[in-house]
Amino acid sequence: MAFRSRREKLRFILSGETCVHPGSVYDAISIRIAEDLGFPLGMFGGSVASLAVLGDPDVTLITLTELAEQMRRMSRASALPVLVDADHGYGNALNVRRTVQELETAGAAGLTIEDTLLPAAFGETKVQLITLEEGVGKMKAALDARNDPSLVVMGRTGAAAITSVEDAIRRAQAYEATGVDALFFTGIKARAELEAITSATRLPIVLGGAPDELNALDYLRAQRVRIALQGHAPIAAAIQAVYETQKALREGTAPKALKGLASAELTNRVMRETDVRARSADFLGLKT
Repeated sequence: MAFRSRREKLRFILSGETCVHPGSVYDAISIRIAEDLGFPLGMFGGSVASLAVLGDPDVTLITLTELAEQMRRMSRASALPVLVDADHGYGNALNVRRTVQELETAGAAGLTIEDTLLPAAFGETKVQLITLEEGVGKMKAALDARNDPSLVVMGRTGAAAITSVEDAIRRAQAYEATGVDALFFTGIKARAELEAITSATRLPIVLGGAPDELNALDYLRAQRVRIALQGHAPIAAAIQAVYETQKALREGTAPKALKGLASAELTNRVMRETDVRARSADFLGLKT
């Protein structure tokens, strides 16, 4: 099926009867690979954003500007729709409005706003939540900010693992009432928890960080889960590959003897070399 925009495709996924796994994307190369492999959607997580842009852990050090710029780079490189983890919206409800505006302009197909208290409070080791009232205000601000009505805005809560499943349901129902397009849950540990959430809400569900018993697509589809995250293994694999290659070179391995490198064919495909050569011929008069 042909879609007029990235956002239209994401909305189609949410409105359908299937459950999909998104590809974990974080830069121009990773999103092109995900697109070439046929992933229907990319997920740009906050943890991988912090790692790819800053080389730092996921402790809310990345700024909105840095996140939006990385999203902009991916939008330029690929037509794959991307769902962005916009964390807490980088401040209060007014900051949430700015976050939505910047990510919409950067080409995001959708974004999540969560009710976690970020950055962590002084002297507090446990993850905390903002009040329900503040969470509702953030969802309303996010919806008010979008200029393109097709941009998907998701209300996200991790209450199931922080307070209780009952609190997660209460928050989800309140966010649902604001008019968000979908509900994003983390910290769900068992089928009974997911089924309680499904019974108490109406919107499409996105699930993050689920245990193995919640990974059966047929079951998730029946529970109205339309997107199920699989973590961020690609960036972990990339880190390992870069480490092993740098280590081998440092220890004296000749470049031609290195193992596990991308072939010239794969590298050229990811770089879209054929397209660039064609443009060079058309616009610069260069013979290919």
